Amino acid sequence: MAASFASRCSSVGRSLMDGLRSNLSNLPSTSREMTCGSFLYQQQRTFIQMRTVLKVVDNSGAKKVMCIQPLKGKKGARLGDTIIASVKEAMPNGKVKKGKVVYGVVVRAAMQRGRCDGSEVKFDDNAVVLVDKQGQPIGTRVFGPVPHELRQKKHVKILTLAEHIA
Repeated sequence: MAASFASRCSSVGRSLMDGLRSNLSNLPSTSREMTCGSFLYQQQRTFIQMRTVLKVVDNSGAKKVMCIQPLKGKKGARLGDTIIASVKEAMPNGKVKKGKVVYGVVVRAAMQRGRCDGSEVKFDDNAVVLVDKQGQPIGTRVFGPVPHELRQKKHVKILTLAEHIA
């Protein structure tokens, strides 16, 4: 069973499975697949790229946006980067409406980012704060934790509106 599961994995998965196979040989097959599946799931946290759906954590009226393009021509966006997004869900009486193309700053990302002190910051979800073309937030409040790395990216106004700085 472990050999058939390893053959479905990529070459990276095969090298990982060789080390796990000896440790998991005495487990039943369902728990073995569950353990390997959760391990491989942790490897899939990537950049915020085109078609990534993100949660909006301000009071601008939007609930969910989908990334159209990360700015600056990068492979993807990380914490503090600006993206262009389309509003997918919105409240009926908000400032932004469904279908509108907006700018947003990534304030939470599931992909881990190393800090200069050696620690790493990683969040459970991907979240943005909507901004205008000049970089000023559209909403007047920011909900949830916001990392202090935004100060280096010159998004100080978002930090002043945030409830909690992580």
